[in-house]
Amino acid sequence: MEGQLVWKEEYNTGVDIIDREHRRLFKIINKLFVFTGEKSKSQWACREGIKFFKDHALKHFTEEEEYMASINYERLGVHVHIHSEFRERTLPALEEELEKTDYCADSVEHFLGVCAGWLVGHTLIEDRAITGRSRSRWMELLPNREQEPVKRIILRLMYDLFHLESYVISDAYGGEKFGRGIYYRLVYGRDQGDEKYEMLLVFEEKLLINTVGKVMGIKTNKLNTLLMNAARYMARQFAEKVREHLPEMNGYKLMGENLLSYEQFKDLFGNEKMQVSLLLDTGEGYFSYCAIVRHPLKNGGTVSAGAVPINKDNAMTEVEKYLMERENYLKKESHLKQKVLVVDDSATIRQGIRKLLAEDYHVALAPSGTAAIRCIILDKPDLVLLDYEMPVCNGQQVLEMIRSEDALSDTPVIFLTGRSDPETVKKLVALKPDGYLVKDLKPEQIKQRVDEYFGKKD
Repeated sequence: MEGQLVWKEEYNTGVDIIDREHRRLFKIINKLFVFTGEKSKSQWACREGIKFFKDHALKHFTEEEEYMASINYERLGVHVHIHSEFRERTLPALEEELEKTDYCADSVEHFLGVCAGWLVGHTLIEDRAITGRSRSRWMELLPNREQEPVKRIILRLMYDLFHLESYVISDAYGGEKFGRGIYYRLVYGRDQGDEKYEMLLVFEEKLLINTVGKVMGIKTNKLNTLLMNAARYMARQFAEKVREHLPEMNGYKLMGENLLSYEQFKDLFGNEKMQVSLLLDTGEGYFSYCAIVRHPLKNGGTVSAGAVPINKDNAMTEVEKYLMERENYLKKESHLKQKVLVVDDSATIRQGIRKLLAEDYHVALAPSGTAAIRCIILDKPDLVLLDYEMPVCNGQQVLEMIRSEDALSDTPVIFLTGRSDPETVKKLVALKPDGYLVKDLKPEQIKQRVDEYFGKKD
């Protein structure tokens, strides 16, 4: 997984004590992004990083709540509730998943995705609302006593339909991305009047495969048209059962359905006020149920957010199109540029290799061995091209330092050398790098060797 949270001017609330801690939390999350991927570095970074993140988050929540109390902020209670949900439900659930799965890639991705999304959304909406710079997303959120029956209904249905013992990890889910999601939207209305009731159901991909796929006898480890149509059928059953248990939906009937991309879901989520927004851990994957209640739809239609209505005439076509677009997006996401760190005391060599690789790779530069260590710790690369002959701290010493640190020991290193005599080659090979390149190779040969390295790795 690759990602970075970039601090933007729009995140500022104008309150120094709040903005300072927000920036610090952003930095902690970014350091966790750096150390994702391989199991060893995920364990090392996340065990320490989670504790660090929690400590600062809890400290920040306390300070922020004290500030809100000092200015008599009218929505202090709602804000404290959102903090409590994240602190007492969401974070512990994410930690438990990490421990159960031994910090596997999916669990790390869940942790970072939910925490990063929550942090950005909460900063941009709820924290800015403290100073009147935005409106709280939860202006219409049902109070606890009214949400509890809905939670019970959802949990019971998850067990009745899918035989899953689920639990709520947030009742103020902010639309954060978790894993590979399927975003499904159902619109209910009456024959007369423009009041609508919308349900947004978000299924993690593996949840659909492990539940709907098994119930329908579909044996696959990948979403396909058959499974998606079965999932639509089950989702409609689920939504209908919810409707039957909600007195306020008497007289409502299904008027439209859509499959949304994450961007469409995020736009819709950001523009509407949720009355219910639950995030559940089912044990087989994450699930979210959100409800937008009684508002006229935009432009008088049944669809907003740019999604195409699904009906009996276009269902197969739209599902196939949705899967194809989703697959293309995931492929594009998985082909993010690899990070290469070039370490050489010659500026000419550094810039030459950077120019050579920049089109296909993210290239970072370090002029010395000590600078290289700092770069690797702050932003671990996918490959280090390391000059063997450097003053003060040479290539051998840098490699030894990398190999001595558990979190960095699996960093791939290819030596750069200006010598190719047998004695030098023998010394290089004895240090067990991932390879070596002679600097007087033609540029296209150096590029080819780097491409071949990543090709073999993939």
